[in-house]
Amino acid sequence: MNDINIIQLFFYILPAIIVGLVAFYFFRMYMLNEEKRRMFLIRKENQKEALPLRLQAYERMALYLERISFGKLLIRIKTDNLTAEEYSNVLTSNIEIEFEHNLAQQIYITGECWNVIKTSKNATIGIIRKTLKQEGVTSADKLREVILAGLMEQQAPTETALDYIKKEVRSII
Repeated sequence: MNDINIIQLFFYILPAIIVGLVAFYFFRMYMLNEEKRRMFLIRKENQKEALPLRLQAYERMALYLERISFGKLLIRIKTDNLTAEEYSNVLTSNIEIEFEHNLAQQIYITGECWNVIKTSKNATIGIIRKTLKQEGVTSADKLREVILAGLMEQQAPTETALDYIKKEVRSII
């Protein structure tokens, strides 16, 4: 074969190579778009099932925050001739038990929201312990009274967390 035949062969093959490359490019783009479409449909289907679970988790955490708010907690748990320290331990124990009961909900809510809820829980326990250490708090009734008086001056940590949950749920819906 001489040089002219090789050049002619190259000119015959060149359009086929170009058409092959263009076809490969379009086929690849088509396959990528199909994969994205399938993933979108899967996510959309999962969203239908996951949204009610997420909303239920937010509802449960809102209920938890309501249950550990001082107004509800102090009314629900009676003093029953307990010392201030015993009453403080009962309150703290109740908050922890409620929290442990709702631990699985962290799967369905955002990490930031979960951190806000944990911070609220810890702040609530901190207020109970701080109030217990105040002078003049010797009985459970006095502890309850001082905690409720403190609520008049500042917003409870549970209210802040509840506001955050409401804001997050509005962004989901």
